[in-house]
Amino acid sequence: MTDWTIFVPTFLAATVEWVEAFTIVLAVSLSIGWPRALSAAASALVFLAAMTVVTGGVLNLGAGMTALELLIGVLLLLFGVRWLAKAIARAAGLKAFHDEDKEFAEMRDALGHGDRHAAWLIAFKGVMLEGLEVWLIVVALGVKSSHPFSAIEGALAALAAVVLAGAIIRAPLAKVPENAIKFVVGAMIVSFGTFWTLEALSPGVWPAGDWTLLLLFGFYLMGGLAAASVLRARRAREALS
Repeated sequence: MTDWTIFVPTFLAATVEWVEAFTIVLAVSLSIGWPRALSAAASALVFLAAMTVVTGGVLNLGAGMTALELLIGVLLLLFGVRWLAKAIARAAGLKAFHDEDKEFAEMRDALGHGDRHAAWLIAFKGVMLEGLEVWLIVVALGVKSSHPFSAIEGALAALAAVVLAGAIIRAPLAKVPENAIKFVVGAMIVSFGTFWTLEALSPGVWPAGDWTLLLLFGFYLMGGLAAASVLRARRAREALS
């Protein structure tokens, strides 16, 4: 049975990463054609799948260890804080919003001056790097929650959705509300990281059990929105002075 508390954050996080990977593959396809661009993407996905299987199997050998819980909690904290901080900075106007159309145009221009082998490697590395972030979420959420298949299902569902949308429109998926998704997912991941890190350091620290995750999510999401509002107001005052 699918665990939706694992499926949803995995799906949302993976959607953002797959959109960025698709933009790179699409740009490369204009230089070396779809067959070669897709072969590069497929090679990267096969490698990532192997990593997920091997790493998940190894981690499951010690899934009950407190050290593993602490490691996963810290990794999620680092990953989630980075996402949430960037989302806050963008919402506050301190950092430019990610522009898939601009990235696509720049990538296409750069490929126009390269060779076919280099273009293939760009597509491979692009999918690999974006996929590594998906891999981290899948392994961390899946193994710790004992619902690895829910995490894998979320990542694969996101990949299928992006590929389907890309096949239909054949253009960068710029309409995806990336910053809003990163805000929500960042808060989710930081919540998981906080919960598991403190649980590993002090078992039973959360009297409400798993329900604490909802409180943590609300705290980080509202805190992030409040921080963005304060920074945006301060920036406006500085602009007027």
